[in-house]
Amino acid sequence: MNFVAWIVVGLVAGLLGRWIVRDDRAGCLYTLAIGVLGALIGGGLMQWSGRDGIDEFSIRSMLVAALGAVLLLLVLQAVGSRGRSRRG
Repeated sequence: MNFVAWIVVGLVAGLLGRWIVRDDRAGCLYTLAIGVLGALIGGGLMQWSGRDGIDEFSIRSMLVAALGAVLLLLVLQAVGSRGRSRRG
């Protein structure tokens, strides 16, 4: 995929992931980072399971990237809430 396609997939996956997890943080760069990192996580998990990762611009790539974004956001929430419970 080219650079522009990664940006589009990242934004859409980040938006889907934030909508599913109900993440209240805002910002285009935050959403893009969550989406691109989610695409890397989702693609890596798909390759690890023996399936194709993210290799082209398609609905499947968007869903795999969104799944990775959801997993990333859930881990970030778990780590964040664990730190808060220790303090208070």
